[in-house]
Amino acid sequence: MIAQFNEGGPLLRLFQVTVKRGFAEILLEKFATTSADVVKNEPGNEGYFFGRGTESDENTLVFASLWKDIDAIKQRFGDAWEQSFLPEGYEDLIEDHSVQHIDLSSGWHVPAGRSG
Repeated sequence: MIAQFNEGGPLLRLFQVTVKRGFAEILLEKFATTSADVVKNEPGNEGYFFGRGTESDENTLVFASLWKDIDAIKQRFGDAWEQSFLPEGYEDLIEDHSVQHIDLSSGWHVPAGRSG
């Protein structure tokens, strides 16, 4: 059985890159500024985070943003919402990139201030 995509639920937009050797710190700084500016204060955006792989995977970086629903993503990224959005200067730093949309409607969460 193939799972149905819930268009009304929360979504995680996961941008993943393989960064060129020696450019990880520069791209992480851009994630903190440029990428953050792309999503923060946008209608339907509920936050973002970013990081890098550990040890043998340290050239993998991710920028994840949480969205209220698919309509919020489409409103921000337009007709190209299923494609990676590369701000100016990113292409010079990365070897490969992808974007995925993860349906979180069937997941669970722990409210702030509580432990699992």
